[in-house]
Amino acid sequence: MTRIAAFFDLDKTIIARSSTLAFSKHFQAGGLITRAAMIRSAYTQFVYVVGGADHDQMEKMRKSLSEMVTGWDVATVKEIVADTLHNVVDPLVYEEAVQLMEQHHAQGHDVIIVSASGTELVEPIGAMLGADHVVATQMEIEDGRYTGEIALYAYREEKARAVQQLAERFGYDLEQSYAYSDSITDTPMLEEVGHAFAVNPDKDLRKVAKERGWDILVFNKPVALRSRVLTPSTPTLAALAVGGAVAIAGGVIWAGTKRRRLGA
Repeated sequence: MTRIAAFFDLDKTIIARSSTLAFSKHFQAGGLITRAAMIRSAYTQFVYVVGGADHDQMEKMRKSLSEMVTGWDVATVKEIVADTLHNVVDPLVYEEAVQLMEQHHAQGHDVIIVSASGTELVEPIGAMLGADHVVATQMEIEDGRYTGEIALYAYREEKARAVQQLAERFGYDLEQSYAYSDSITDTPMLEEVGHAFAVNPDKDLRKVAKERGWDILVFNKPVALRSRVLTPSTPTLAALAVGGAVAIAGGVIWAGTKRRRLGA
């Protein structure tokens, strides 16, 4: 029997904003970052949302964020995120994305989230949404603090490589599989499947989608995550709170510090 998968990016594809930049004001309130740093992060979020940043600009901004969070105490970050998580992620999930995931499952397809955000954030969200597998950036922690290094950089070509590896491992027919993303940087992943979709695409991806005949989808109906999925158990909620904390470091660290090592 042919196995088919649907690969979903996370930010602006499943959720309505950047999962790694949403906590800035809470970190500022908790004393981890200065007001000036919070304003820079807010500007980064604005550029991200309007789709006006190209790859080089995003790399520069994320490198700045990486320098900001390196050395943060993990326990402090966990405490802040646990206290503010519900305010950050609710409402956050696109109704249209959740419906698509449900449709794929109804057709017997595996649903896989492939994200550059930290694995500790992506995995609990994936579990709550019923994803079959998750690929995400994995960051390093030493002596209870973020080191600024990562073990896996789930970005650009690394996403495509992850799709290939999953296909080999689980026997997916990529020609019959699907992929969804908003960003031009995910073009390598979209090229791996026979059915590629640009979701709320940035201007560069929109151009590529039109040139290649990829369908363009518009998601504009964010809903509360807890209203759209089954209420998780207490351990799952705890994992989500912890994951959100670590992902803030992982999601912003990966760009500036690991690019040279991976040759991206």
